[in-house]
Order: sequence, then C-alpha cells, then structure tokens
Amino acid sequence: MNNVFISNSPDCTKKIAVDLATSLNGGEVIAFYGDLGMGKTCFTTGLAEGLGFTGEVSSPTFAIINEYLGGRLNLYHFDMYRVTGWDDLYSTGYFEYMESGGVLAVEWSENIESALPDDVIRVTINRLDETKREITINRGEAV
Repeated sequence: MNNVFISNSPDCTKKIAVDLATSLNGGEVIAFYGDLGMGKTCFTTGLAEGLGFTGEVSSPTFAIINEYLGGRLNLYHFDMYRVTGWDDLYSTGYFEYMESGGVLAVEWSENIESALPDDVIRVTINRLDETKREITINRGEAV
C-alpha cells in the first residue's frame, strides 16, 4: 500500500515525517530513496522531532551514522553512500543497531538493498520543482 504526499516546503516534509514517527514502535528500518538535495535529512529531522528528540539533526555523510538519543525511541541515521559490500556494511554496526529496539533511518539504502528487512518502510522522495516534492511511503514493498 502506497501513501503519496506532496510537500511544498521543508516544514511540510518534516510534518509528514513527524506523522510517520507517531506510528513507530521501535525496530523499524526506514529506507530512503532519492537523489542529492531531495530532503532525506529534512525528513529525518521530522522523524527525530516526532520521536521526541530535541537536539540538532545533521547528515551523517562523513560520520556514516548519527545517533539521536533520548526521545520516545532512539533514532539511528545512516548514510550508506560509501558502503560497497558486506564488509563495509558490517563495519557500520548496522545489524547490531537493527537489534537495538530503536528506529533506523537509512540514506542511500539502494546500496544495501539485500540487507533490508522484509518489513522495511520505504520513503521515496522525488523533485516536482524547486520546492515541491512527492513523497511516497510504503511498507514492505519493493520500490
């Protein structure tokens, strides 16, 4: 089942993510699909807010993983852009984080497609124009 939303601003994107966060119970993997600059980190900011995290959210591009702790559920924000194989993936701690009871938000998830769980939540963000995005959320379905 696809849920399609149109976002006209970063604040709208965050609101969509806040709403998604309210339905999370822990243990979910949220896999992002979309080019650079589509709003994946903005969406993650909304997830963190919706889970009750009050600190700053930033892209994990160079850190590979950022942890947002202290909310209703912990949020682990991965950037898999540089992950090119199973050894790289294991070195990120991805599998240990999956068992932590927190929520994983995974940018560049196409690089680890075969390691995503069957019940993954896929968030695809497409540019409609300079500020407008189409955000599709589906649970457990291939993109």
